[in-house]
Amino acid sequence: MKYLIFLLPLWVSAYVSHAQTTNSVVSSPDGKLLVTLVLDNGKPTYSVSLNGKPFVANSPLGLKTNVGDFTEGLSVGKALAISKIDNAYELPTIKQSKVHYVANEGVISLSKDNFAAIDIVFRVSNNDVAFRYNVYPQKASRSCVVHEEKTGLAFPAGTTTFLSAQSKAMVGFARTMPSYEIPYTVDDTLGENGRGNGYTFPCLFKVNNTGWVLVSETGVDSRYCGSRLIGHADGLYTIGFPMPDENNGIGTSAPGIPLPGETPWRTITVGETLAPIVETTVPFDVVKPRYEASQQYRYTKGSWSWIIGMDGRTVYNEQTRYIDFSAAMGYETILVDALWDTQIGREKIAELAKYGAGKGVSLYLWYNSNGYWNDAPQGPRGIMDNTIARRKEMAWMKQIGVKGIKVDYFGGDKQETMKLYEDILYDANDFGILCIFHGSTLPRGWERMYPNYAASEAVLASENLAFSQRSCDMEAFNATIHPFIRNTVGSMDFGGSALNNFYNANNTPNKGSKRVTSDVYALATAVLFQSSVQHFALAPNNLTDSPDWAINFMKTVPTTWDEVRYIDGYPGRYVVLARRQGTKWYIAGVNARKEPQKLKLKLPMIAAGTEYKLYSDDAQLMGKVTTAKLPKNQEVDWIIPTNGAALLVN
Repeated sequence: MKYLIFLLPLWVSAYVSHAQTTNSVVSSPDGKLLVTLVLDNGKPTYSVSLNGKPFVANSPLGLKTNVGDFTEGLSVGKALAISKIDNAYELPTIKQSKVHYVANEGVISLSKDNFAAIDIVFRVSNNDVAFRYNVYPQKASRSCVVHEEKTGLAFPAGTTTFLSAQSKAMVGFARTMPSYEIPYTVDDTLGENGRGNGYTFPCLFKVNNTGWVLVSETGVDSRYCGSRLIGHADGLYTIGFPMPDENNGIGTSAPGIPLPGETPWRTITVGETLAPIVETTVPFDVVKPRYEASQQYRYTKGSWSWIIGMDGRTVYNEQTRYIDFSAAMGYETILVDALWDTQIGREKIAELAKYGAGKGVSLYLWYNSNGYWNDAPQGPRGIMDNTIARRKEMAWMKQIGVKGIKVDYFGGDKQETMKLYEDILYDANDFGILCIFHGSTLPRGWERMYPNYAASEAVLASENLAFSQRSCDMEAFNATIHPFIRNTVGSMDFGGSALNNFYNANNTPNKGSKRVTSDVYALATAVLFQSSVQHFALAPNNLTDSPDWAINFMKTVPTTWDEVRYIDGYPGRYVVLARRQGTKWYIAGVNARKEPQKLKLKLPMIAAGTEYKLYSDDAQLMGKVTTAKLPKNQEVDWIIPTNGAALLVN
């Protein structure tokens, strides 16, 4: 990775020591996105506008801590100072491999009772706002507990919402929630509050006919807790900390920080279209690596028996069959899921790893995160939560050649839990092990912060397709949401792209739920859903019972990308995205509407006259592959049927 950071003084506002109201503005480099900071009778607020149109109305700022209330009674200590940030970096595990981040940073220093209290730091790029607080020592205090973050977002009347509710704590399977797996509601009413517990990040808002706002946070690690949005009746949303009973009540809801110290970044992405939402890299732009990579990690495709065969197939012979299948597909891994410790055993896992190595296939092993915070019974248990046991296990994994781990059932956002994620990642890096998290929180800039972080679930993922027909019936609907919300802020381990018609090991009717989407849809989601490590829901029988064109595509589809572009779509209706690896573009679209979606797509990224393959569905969701050349106007006409897809590859 390369890091180039320049701070260049641009402008300093006039200092008015006795003014009742002080206004300051931080603008984007192109001058179109404005953040207006106001200190009104000692209370800090801000607003956000784009091209002169309001996107976030006047909204509160500030912190309440055990060493001081920094939400009122404040005065300007130092005038607003603005600097330019110019930062270039490379990161193969996100949606864009090379990023050039340019922003203006504004820092306003506020005092209380003649002591430096907090800085409010805003970074404003052309479509993104990121802000955080720096907190200073108060008299003899060198640490503090943040009891409340006053930070809010007030949206104009008529704004609609696209949100996933936060669940109650200690509910669901084996009391493992919250785990970011509540379905999204789309085009919903402003000012609701989900199920009474707020909403999980990220949160998408449509501001009338003006445009879109995506709200999230980044840079959360062991030094703070994960947060959520709490809705209020007047359309104001405020930051909420974890619920006290998360993780069986272990750990505090309120985060603690040393002084001087800082909070994570709150992020607001603003666009008149959905393009800035889909293409933003702000979760990674404003964070820094926490440690060096112990080696150069490889990001791979793999297979996974559990999604089709469930617990009963986590046995030695079935895993060798999946190793053979991965080898036939040219994949480099398999994921051995829960219960391998009792249904295969450690000695046989070592044998399995050796067998896989002979085929060029490495193992990912599943682990339960749990020690004492939920009732999930699946093993291995009691390892990932304990430093001594964890490092001993990882040394064994390195010895037998295990490539990565999938750790499940976290169920909370407290600072204590964030520390567990970080501890697992840090220890795993010592042994060259990549990490995937399930039953987990949203990743918050972790691809850049932790070099061996691969992906998190944090979504209603493919396992639910196996659990219920309702989930299968809603599959396309959900696929049109994730590229605009969940997946735009971080890698999403969905585990999809099934080619079985039925979710059972023999692909036979009347057993398990039935897939209602097409084979082309399965291929399209391999492009739409971004994660640098993918374990697809394919099965060995697909080598003979699926179309050759589908299998051949799944053999070659990338898992890392150099660029993403929004083409068309609307959350919950349809989506068309373009992703590039090298010089090759993949344009993927799926349709969840009740009628066929007719589209005229402009593809300026592909030269006129370029030959391409088109994977498309007819009205009966029967797929085919055709070849054509892009015309001079660089436009193509698509008709995508309900639950179907289209996929263009040049």
